[in-house]
Amino acid sequence: MFFKKRIKKETPVTTNLDRTQLPKHVAIIMDGNGRWAKQQGLPRVAGHQRGMEVVKDITKAASDLGIKALTLYAFSTENWKRPSNEVSFLMKLPGRFFDTFVPELNANNVKVQVMGYIDQLPADTQRAVNDAIAQTAQNTGMILNFALNYGGRAEIITGVQALANQVAQGDLAPEQIDEAALAKQLMTAPLGELADPDLLIRTSGEERLSNFMLWQLAYAEFVFIDAHWPAVTPEIFEQALLTYQGRHRRFGGLKENNSDVK
Repeated sequence: MFFKKRIKKETPVTTNLDRTQLPKHVAIIMDGNGRWAKQQGLPRVAGHQRGMEVVKDITKAASDLGIKALTLYAFSTENWKRPSNEVSFLMKLPGRFFDTFVPELNANNVKVQVMGYIDQLPADTQRAVNDAIAQTAQNTGMILNFALNYGGRAEIITGVQALANQVAQGDLAPEQIDEAALAKQLMTAPLGELADPDLLIRTSGEERLSNFMLWQLAYAEFVFIDAHWPAVTPEIFEQALLTYQGRHRRFGGLKENNSDVK
């Protein structure tokens, strides 16, 4: 059973964060762009445009706080089912985003990584993504990890297939397949010790994973926010971090010398 808490839009902002107890890796399901746009009387794509600006704000806030990795669910393997004009707009967003933001990422020592089935994206989208990765490759600060054309089930299947191939080729015995072996085949493997998020934030009031990091989120804390993603501010982000700091993570075990734990 995971712990969860909903943060409402009207939640007072508290900035008494303990910077020594921050999550190392934060993952965010950026939900509600279309609903926000509808509330504003705007087309859905306007929500995605505004959401891109919020990505910039939250990236800088997370980097300034000392978060080590920030993974953003930008486009899922199921999002291809959306209207073609919306998908076309979303495929153009990475180019617009990185064209304006890479200089700031470099100024803040932020490194871009991307996980997902990138080879299935339009050529221009692939080019924008690969250019951003190359242009920030030497940075040593926070990792900004985009999940783009990503699905958790597909990721696990791909990883299992890779292990099966190793077994078929005689490079791996079936009994050698364990959690560590599978983790090395997952798309978060390049993150090393940061592969598993400590905290998952989902916006827009929804409380589900939507096929996101199904393996890696096994012991993450979940915080749900009522605000749609385009309305999220650095202060709301900090409130989510403060909620995380109020949790007692036991990873299925018990804390020693704590008689209150049942």
